[in-house]
Amino acid sequence: MKKFMDKHFLLNSDTAIKLYENAAADTPIFDFHCHLSPREIWENKSYENITQVWLGGDHYKWRTMRMHGIGEKYITGDATDWEKFEAWAKTVPYLIGNPVYHWTHLELKMYFGINKVLSLETAKEIWDECNEKLQSPDFSARALIERSNVKFIGTTDDPVSTLEYHKLLKNDDSFRAIIAPTFRPDGALFIDRPTFKNWVEKLEQSAGTEVNSLDGFLAALKQRVDYFNEIGGCASDHDIQKMEFVEKPKQEIEGIFNKGLNGEQLSAAELVAYRSFLLKELGKMYAEKQWVMQLHMGAMRNNNTRAKKLLGPDTGFDSVGEANMAEGLSRFLDALDKENALPRTVLFNLNQKDNTVLAGMMGNFYEEGIPGKVQLGSGWWFLDHIDGMEKQMKDFANVGLLSHFIGMLTDSRSFLSYARHDYFRRILCNILGDWVEQGLAPIDMKHLETIVRNICYHNAEKYFLVR
Repeated sequence: MKKFMDKHFLLNSDTAIKLYENAAADTPIFDFHCHLSPREIWENKSYENITQVWLGGDHYKWRTMRMHGIGEKYITGDATDWEKFEAWAKTVPYLIGNPVYHWTHLELKMYFGINKVLSLETAKEIWDECNEKLQSPDFSARALIERSNVKFIGTTDDPVSTLEYHKLLKNDDSFRAIIAPTFRPDGALFIDRPTFKNWVEKLEQSAGTEVNSLDGFLAALKQRVDYFNEIGGCASDHDIQKMEFVEKPKQEIEGIFNKGLNGEQLSAAELVAYRSFLLKELGKMYAEKQWVMQLHMGAMRNNNTRAKKLLGPDTGFDSVGEANMAEGLSRFLDALDKENALPRTVLFNLNQKDNTVLAGMMGNFYEEGIPGKVQLGSGWWFLDHIDGMEKQMKDFANVGLLSHFIGMLTDSRSFLSYARHDYFRRILCNILGDWVEQGLAPIDMKHLETIVRNICYHNAEKYFLVR
């Protein structure tokens, strides 16, 4: 019987252990998608206690606490930090089988050297031990990035952002990790939101140009793409709840844009036409800059109306959608490819049934000299557990070339979440180790170790053309 979370955690063969120890454990991290705050990195934020660094903004933990019956006061409310931590400690013993259970104890072990299992009985002891260590400079935002061996971080940024802190970090020679902005134009694409007109006004201010037509809108967005590129941006990211795509004449889109700007009601067909047009125009801008386009597809947002009114959007009430994305995605990628304007593209899905759909889709589009130009993104959000990541990698391998996979990302707001990369790497090594042990792959450790290092770091480093 194996001990809980020992040094061979998730590694079930001698081959897996060797691959992890020789190739994965010490390989740097290329975290190309996250929600960390560039301001907190620039200011080198420190934390008074474990609740601040661990529970603030963590939707994963919030959801499990709600499902355990914890009151909102102890999640996002006005309870003290100790009370929130204690509520979390009450929840953790019931998380067995959930990846958050593993992440919790990996983070305690990797960053604080704590091997105890968190529970109500151990809460005060762990609280005191963590808080004492958090007073050390080794636990500031920058120190945690450096301790985690992170070489690149792609944050998620609104096109209207000044990127003030990215500029400061770019010119700071004392900090070696690259912090790059990622262009996330939700404000432009979701024309039906009541905030659209206000967002356009912010776009006018940031781009320094008047937006009173569709052409003016596109010009302003192009200016922001240019600006992000100057500051070191090398990627975009998109929330695609349903991947539908149609092509309509530009004149028709102009009319839809004007209606949206005036706050008029738009039909479902008009919304699809507008978003299709804009996403294609943005794709062409990305291709011109040789950026990576990331499509996070399939989330159903803000399902709980009462909670949204009480707490606001994006507070842990999203779920997995069932949108059929194959035809729309094919038309979209092909529309760009026909104009020789398809950028490097990463396809993320939230429903496991879509793995093979997207893995098959990526093989339809290619470019000489770019291995794996279209990628199947790693198991994300509701799929970044053991089963989800194993299935994603096996589906990738079954219909593609897993060796060219660009690997894991944190998609997190916490500086402790780099433990998730270790989790992923152990699962990767275990899959390859199993294939060797079963006679499905040759015992060529040098080649296998190269594959592991590439998936963990080098493939992404080559794929994202960092400026």
